[in-house]
Amino acid sequence: MQTAKESEIIKKAAEGTVYSILFSISFSHLLNDTIQSLIPSIYPVVKNSLHLNFSQIGLITLTFQLTACLFQPVVGSYTDQKPQPFSLAMGMGFSLIGLLLLSQAGSYAILLVSVALIGTGSSIFHPEASKVAYMAAGKRRGLAQSIFQVGGNTGSSLGPLLAALIIVPFGQSSILWFSLLALLAIIVLSTVGNWYKNNMHRIKQKAGSAALKDHPVLSRRTIVTSIIILLILIFSKYFYIVSISNYYTFYLMDKFHVSIQSSQMYLFVFLFAVAAGTLMGGPVGDRIGRKYVIWFSILGVAPFTLLLPHVSLFWTSALSVFIGFILASAFSAILVYAQELLPGKIGMISGLFFGFAFGMGGLGSAVLGTLADHTSIEFVYDVCAYLPLIGLLTAFLPDIGERKKKSK
Repeated sequence: MQTAKESEIIKKAAEGTVYSILFSISFSHLLNDTIQSLIPSIYPVVKNSLHLNFSQIGLITLTFQLTACLFQPVVGSYTDQKPQPFSLAMGMGFSLIGLLLLSQAGSYAILLVSVALIGTGSSIFHPEASKVAYMAAGKRRGLAQSIFQVGGNTGSSLGPLLAALIIVPFGQSSILWFSLLALLAIIVLSTVGNWYKNNMHRIKQKAGSAALKDHPVLSRRTIVTSIIILLILIFSKYFYIVSISNYYTFYLMDKFHVSIQSSQMYLFVFLFAVAAGTLMGGPVGDRIGRKYVIWFSILGVAPFTLLLPHVSLFWTSALSVFIGFILASAFSAILVYAQELLPGKIGMISGLFFGFAFGMGGLGSAVLGTLADHTSIEFVYDVCAYLPLIGLLTAFLPDIGERKKKSK
């Protein structure tokens, strides 16, 4: 039986922000997503060496995204009931094997197997890593998710840059060197796993506290409707993101006749803007409310996406920076908003939203690749320009922040 003093100590521990763990999990996210981002970054290389069309390129992404998304809600739900602190390092082991295979893949089938293994590693990593960020957040949940997310988005931005500097000039086999990143991540995640194992009381304390104090009184129907709206917003965000991350290089080469290396540099600029924008959404949401960040991030990017297909190379690059920065602020706000709707199911919500995001990315890649084969890559950007208008659905979300203030 706990004494009042022991309970107070546990409460204060649960409310404190553990920045060392947040930065460790963010760094691991950087390494994980750097590895992931190598997949689309090598598309121009393997398209030529294996004689692939856009539909086959889309299927590679679909294979990766499906394996990365299907297991995430399952992993999250399972670890909500039975925490697995060292599953983070284990997941990175799958990615390591996938990298080794990818560096030597001489056929389309082996290429699909290798990206499926990297996707499986990602499906294990993300739900538990997001839960660790929640555990280490204290009261600053938005900031914690942004720190976690900015690591991943920074890693995603590094992939095209590294591909341009290493993979394009030295070939597919040079991917082997990136296995060192996976080994480093395994070491860091083993340390995080030890902290997780010794601090599981933080997730129990915080979930209970959120359920009793912070969670607004909403009907089951309102909660379900809100989750569906949030998932639709994820659809619009990731369908547009994948149009850039997977096909931006082809768009620039086709429309403006730039080289492969130059197109990779432009992609790096976009993805770096995504990383910078990610850091904004969480802490701003902590201060002014998640709903307002979601409004700004999804709908606010529409003027820029509508202009993008009709401007010069310079303005295409400039607009891509605004698009990446604004659109990226959404995910942390959406994820924390959903976690606050269902505070006792952090792993399941994290797995659901990360998994759905990966799934939409994969589906979007396949659909847009097929559309590009049947029309043109420029037509794809004309169509995708309207996706952010789906952000109007944000109007139907309950304002959790306002409900909290009224309850105080």
